[in-house]
Amino acid sequence: MACSGGLDSTTLCRLLNSININFAIAHCNFSLRGKESDLDEEFAENLSKNLSVPFFSQKFDTEKYAIDSKISIQMAARELRYKWFEEVLETQNFDFLLTAHHADDSLETFLINLSRGTGLKGLTGIPEINGQIIRPLLPFSREEILRYASKNKIKWREDESNSQTKYLRNQIRHKIVPELKELDENFLQNFNKTQSNLQQSGNLVEDYLQLIFNSVVTENFDGYTISISKLKEFPNINSILFELLSPFGFTDFTALLELLTAQSGKQIFSNSHRLLKNRDTLLLSIASEENKLEFFEIQENTSEVSIPIELKFEEVESVKNSSQNAIFVDADKLQFPLTLRKWKDGDTFQPFGMKGNKKLGKYFKDEKLSLVAKQKIWLLCSGEKIIWIVGLRAENYFRIEENTKKTLQITLKSPFYYE
Repeated sequence: MACSGGLDSTTLCRLLNSININFAIAHCNFSLRGKESDLDEEFAENLSKNLSVPFFSQKFDTEKYAIDSKISIQMAARELRYKWFEEVLETQNFDFLLTAHHADDSLETFLINLSRGTGLKGLTGIPEINGQIIRPLLPFSREEILRYASKNKIKWREDESNSQTKYLRNQIRHKIVPELKELDENFLQNFNKTQSNLQQSGNLVEDYLQLIFNSVVTENFDGYTISISKLKEFPNINSILFELLSPFGFTDFTALLELLTAQSGKQIFSNSHRLLKNRDTLLLSIASEENKLEFFEIQENTSEVSIPIELKFEEVESVKNSSQNAIFVDADKLQFPLTLRKWKDGDTFQPFGMKGNKKLGKYFKDEKLSLVAKQKIWLLCSGEKIIWIVGLRAENYFRIEENTKKTLQITLKSPFYYE
C-alpha cells in the first residue's frame, strides 16, 4: 500500500486494516519540503506500527533526478516512486500495489490530458486495475473520503504544497473543478459515467486495432514491418496510425502522415523507437544510440574505438591484401580528427583501384544493397574525403604507394553483414 501520510492514503490504510487485509505500507520521501517531508515519513512509520503492518521507506533526491533527467519535479517524483514500488513488489514478493487515487484525481487527469491534446486513452482517466496496480478508491470522491475520515476520527498529514497553484494539477483542482461542480452538483457522478462509456469505447477500439494489427503488421528480426498498402485499405488511417504507433512514443500526426508518402530512407524517432520508410513499408525498431547519433570523432593516436562500430588502428611495416574488413592507408594523407558518419545524398568517392569518382547512391545500387543494408553503413572520413565505406570499399586516394612512409591498417573488429 503506497502511503504518503495524507488523507486519501491514510484512510485507505485504515480501511484495509478494518477488513483484515494483509498489507504493508510503502512510503516515499521525496526530500522536497525539508523537515516536513521527514515528518511525513515519521507519521507513515508510526501508522504502520499502530496497525502492526510492515513498513518500507525510501528517500530520494528528487530535484537532482529531475535536473539530470531534464524533466519536471512532478514527473521525476512519479518515475522514482513507481520504479521503487516495482522493486518492493519483486523483492518482497507482494502480489499488488494499492494506491489511493479517487474520482477527483481521475477528473483532474482527464482535464490535464485534454488541455495538452490527447487521444481516447488519455481521456479514459486513471484505470482501476493496471497490471499489479489497484486503485480501490476510484469510485469515491475526495469529499466522500473526507466525510468518512472525519466521522471515524482518522488523523492524517496535510501537505501545504497541495494548496499551491504553481502546478497545473493544483490549478485545475482549486480553480477549475470547483467551478464545474458548482454548475451541476452531480457533475462528478456524470463524469464517472462518461469515463465508463469512454473506457468501453476504448475496449472496442482495441479489439478493432488488434484485427488491423494482425492484417498490416508482421514481426521481423529487430522489430515490426507495417505494410502501407494494406494500411490504406482501412478507413480513418490517421486515427489508426496514431493508435498503432503512439504506444511506441510517436504522437506527431503530421510527421507520421508525411512518412507515408516520403521517399525511402526517411526516418523519424521517438524517445524509444525509430520508424523508417522502406519502399511500401514502415520499419519499426528500438532506437539505439547508433542510429540516433550520426557523427563521431576519432582523435590521432587512437588505437581502438567501440562506438558506433568496433575499429582497430595499427601502424604496420608490411601490407597484406586489403579486404572488406581490413584496409591499408597512407597515414600521412590523413587529416585528424577522423570522423565516422552516416552517408548522405551527394556523397562521392573514388573506389579503390578505379578511375573517376562515383556517387555512393549509384555504388549502392550497383552493389544491389537493400534499404536496410544502406541504413547500416558507416563512412570513415578524413576531412571531406571518404577513407572507407566500412565493410565494403576503400577510397583510392589513401592507397599505399612506393613513396609511402607510414602505413596504417584499419580493421573492422566485429564484421557485420549487408543484406
